[in-house]
Amino acid sequence: MRIGIISDTHDNLTAIQKAMNVFNKEDVELVLHAGDFCSPFTLMMFKELNCRFIGVFGNNDGDRLMLKKMSDGKIFNSPHEINIGDKKAIISHELPLDALIASQYYDLIVYGHNHQVDTRVVDKTIIINPGECCGWLSGSSTVAICELDEKKTKIVTL
Repeated sequence: MRIGIISDTHDNLTAIQKAMNVFNKEDVELVLHAGDFCSPFTLMMFKELNCRFIGVFGNNDGDRLMLKKMSDGKIFNSPHEINIGDKKAIISHELPLDALIASQYYDLIVYGHNHQVDTRVVDKTIIINPGECCGWLSGSSTVAICELDEKKTKIVTL
């Protein structure tokens, strides 16, 4: 399964639009957002996706009630566990990363918050932080595409 992964969009509508275009062009089957949408109006861009979408709240997401409503209930408190086929995944904005990796309980760990790209495989676990979509801190807007079954991840610069 091909998954699009995004985090820390921080209201950058231009970058979000580019990300939606990448995810649709790459024919991803699911998009995971690891938090910090910020304003609810940004979710209007996610309606352009040709696939399912699931997200978690980040520390900069203020109007959580409206974010939840505008996402049709597809944004959850962090961390959030999901099953993707026969794979166990956890999505979080911030998390105790080392402990989760050591547990080897999850096949996929997705996180954000620090705006730094992290793509690696430790034993059976794929760890992905797509960096920041917004580009505000690093000057680089990035998202990730993960081939879950092949344990391959590529970073796409928007």
